[in-house]
Amino acid sequence: MSAPTPAQTLILWCLLARHGRAPQGEVVPAVKKADREALAAAGLIAVEKSGRSFVLSVTDRGWHWAGDHLDAALPPAFRVMQDWLARLGGHLGQSGRTLADFIGAPPEPAEPPETAPKKASAKKAPAKKAPAKKAPAKKVAGEKATRSPATKKPGAAALRARIEEAYLALTGGARARAVRLSDVRAQLAELDRATVDAGLARILKGDKTARLSQLSDPKALTAADREAAYSPAGEPFHLLWIQA
Repeated sequence: MSAPTPAQTLILWCLLARHGRAPQGEVVPAVKKADREALAAAGLIAVEKSGRSFVLSVTDRGWHWAGDHLDAALPPAFRVMQDWLARLGGHLGQSGRTLADFIGAPPEPAEPPETAPKKASAKKAPAKKAPAKKAPAKKVAGEKATRSPATKKPGAAALRARIEEAYLALTGGARARAVRLSDVRAQLAELDRATVDAGLARILKGDKTARLSQLSDPKALTAADREAAYSPAGEPFHLLWIQA
């Protein structure tokens, strides 16, 4: 794979600054067709058609390339950005953290504001007759209720404790060992994926006693590892560590 040009490298950093994904029309400077197609051909970005425009996403290969090339050349007008990226590369190297750690998970979408209730019109509609009430269905002897009570999602602290409980069950009570997220998710089968991901996101954002890491050897990855990976910004994590 030939190295991206300075302009193409800048496109990658513009996307990564937006957690690895953005509509092409929102990327500044404007993305040229030749640069977009070159990055896609190199496997560094994925291109999706959205109406008349495109949505660009940095691939796993793009994330890895960027993490290994923080010193890659940018257009001359962006020298200050290149200097900052060099400083960032030094910081990540000393701290042992990854580029995805630094960028973090995308922010959760804001909930829509509550709309004020509509005022009742001055004219009252004629009252409708209430439908006749149906007699309650009789229970058949020995029949069990088919509806199960709704599962209440755990709070942040309870979810963190549940993840640690699953981790210790897999390690036999030991700490500071790598456990595959595929096994952790299997232990947390009663929780949906979004709930577990929320707990992993909090760990990634700065848990002092737990961290996520990657399986760097692609040959060691199983289909279950790929399916269970937590990929908040396009870079997948496969392992959970909890310290003493």
